Amino acid sequence: MASQNEFPLSEAPAAARKGLFSLSMVLFSFTFFTGTMFAGGELGIAFSLSHVLWIAAAGNLLLALYAAALGWIAARSGLNTVLMGRFCFGEAGSKLADAILAFAELGWYAWGTATVAITLVKVLGLSASWATPLMVFFGLLFCVTAIIGYRGLDLLSRISVPLMFILLVASMLIATRHAGGLSGMLAIQPGSHMDQAAAITMVFGTFASGATQATNWTRLARRGSTAVTASIISFFVGNGLMVVAGAWCAMVYRQSDIVSVMMLQGLSVAAVIMLCLNLWTIQGPTIYNVSAATCHLLRSERRRTITLAGAGVGILLAIGGMSDMLIPFLKLLGSIIPPIGGVIIADYLFVWRGKYPLLKDVKLKALNGCGLLAYACGALCAWLSPWVAPLVGISVSALVYVAARRACAKNA
Repeated sequence: MASQNEFPLSEAPAAARKGLFSLSMVLFSFTFFTGTMFAGGELGIAFSLSHVLWIAAAGNLLLALYAAALGWIAARSGLNTVLMGRFCFGEAGSKLADAILAFAELGWYAWGTATVAITLVKVLGLSASWATPLMVFFGLLFCVTAIIGYRGLDLLSRISVPLMFILLVASMLIATRHAGGLSGMLAIQPGSHMDQAAAITMVFGTFASGATQATNWTRLARRGSTAVTASIISFFVGNGLMVVAGAWCAMVYRQSDIVSVMMLQGLSVAAVIMLCLNLWTIQGPTIYNVSAATCHLLRSERRRTITLAGAGVGILLAIGGMSDMLIPFLKLLGSIIPPIGGVIIADYLFVWRGKYPLLKDVKLKALNGCGLLAYACGALCAWLSPWVAPLVGISVSALVYVAARRACAKNA
């Protein structure tokens, strides 16, 4: 049962470990996400090309380093984020992280399911009444690869990632030609305003939850260096390309909707294929993350059953209008998700000195007050911060956790 359900409640064994190419392809498919291009489109309308490139580089470098740090811990320990949470939040306290991470990924799943259905209705000229049945259909279809597990995600990624890359490059070249070449791109002035710190937060927020839960796959790396390399390549290059591609095209056509952009470019059929294939590629890992967090929340190994149930909840959220909530959702995730990783990193390095004991060999407290306090401080400071919220959340939560542990040790 454990091997079929991919170790939701235990360390990943050595026999299940993967190499750099396989792991990178799965992570690339995870970061090649149409939603990131929509967010990039908002940047393209608000900034010049030079500013877009700087913001994308800064936001994605921070994101990649964060994912790499958690990936390194995951590969060394064989644990994913929700299992690591037991050490810093406690056996019962870790359920807070489970619930937050499951909520984040369910929101993404609902957004992707709603987006593909609404786009197909628009592109194919269908009646609006088709939207709900299509949401149900795609919501169930997308969870198939997650039910299969890593093998399904790996196979799909080897097909979708090269095709997605080719289509993105083609779209960017067409946009550049329509703008009058690179000089024309550089001459385009922003059409709206966005604060740079908010923009970096949005870039980080596009995959804050994904980077936090990428440990579901980086824990399968053969070595810590493999997880670090795959994380940096995939999150910096993969997510970065999606942000830049969305912004690049939006600058030319003043449209943040990448599907609408491709329709303007005469790529309607390609746009539909891209959207369906891309969202299938990302929706599989997304609902897989939901099942991993929920398995730990419920202390259940019935990952496949929980995956299907999670898809059902995602469909209901999609029908309820999740497609209209992308930007507020990204800003929320950029504040409430990274502090979880900040506490985990601080706990692993400061308390456990870079080596967790086996879960079966350690008795953990039900609630770790230091971890819960540190998370609350990090999330609150990130939410209120006028600066880069994810970085503030990670830093504050880590520092508060170390300070609280030292204070507890002195008073013991």
